[in-house]
Amino acid sequence: MEKSSLMKWEQWVGSIMSMWFAWWEKLQNIALGIAKGIEYLHQGCDKIILHLDIKPHNILLDQNFNPKISDFGLAKLCSKEQSVISMIIARWTMGYIAPKVLSRNFGNVSYKSNIYRFGMLLLEMVGGRKNIDVTMEKTSQVSFPKWVYNQLDMGEEVCIQIEEEEDIKIAKKLTIYGTLVDSMVSNRSLFYKS
Repeated sequence: MEKSSLMKWEQWVGSIMSMWFAWWEKLQNIALGIAKGIEYLHQGCDKIILHLDIKPHNILLDQNFNPKISDFGLAKLCSKEQSVISMIIARWTMGYIAPKVLSRNFGNVSYKSNIYRFGMLLLEMVGGRKNIDVTMEKTSQVSFPKWVYNQLDMGEEVCIQIEEEEDIKIAKKLTIYGTLVDSMVSNRSLFYKS
């Protein structure tokens, strides 16, 4: 793809965002494109496609920054009637694993796992850093979703100073959608209504 992966752009986010006009609007459009892609995987085919590896490396951007979901190596198909599939052996990317999968339902995954990963991806896009950072001094900063939300709620910097009021609104909106990760775990179907 022309612009490589979203991961490449996340790495440069601090320097680019400070000088790139309309970056937040572009980020919002990228997020919307990814959401539409995930919706298609879940509802637009005869079977549900569980990607199982939504992360910045697997979101390619074309010359117009339109996102394309890539790398279906871990993907699984399931019928629309099937709510979960069981995976005894799975390879997961740390930081994108829904906690529910690792706890009492070990090995059971559903479309909600893709939405969890999307939420983490949104928070990375807003936060301008990886969702796992073991160098954080305070335990309150280790929970990435809470850290991003608290930063914006207190008017603190997330990655760089956001000066335009419209950009602040976009960042907050993306953060709210990203908090699907924590607050709407049991009802991620609201994702399609947003």
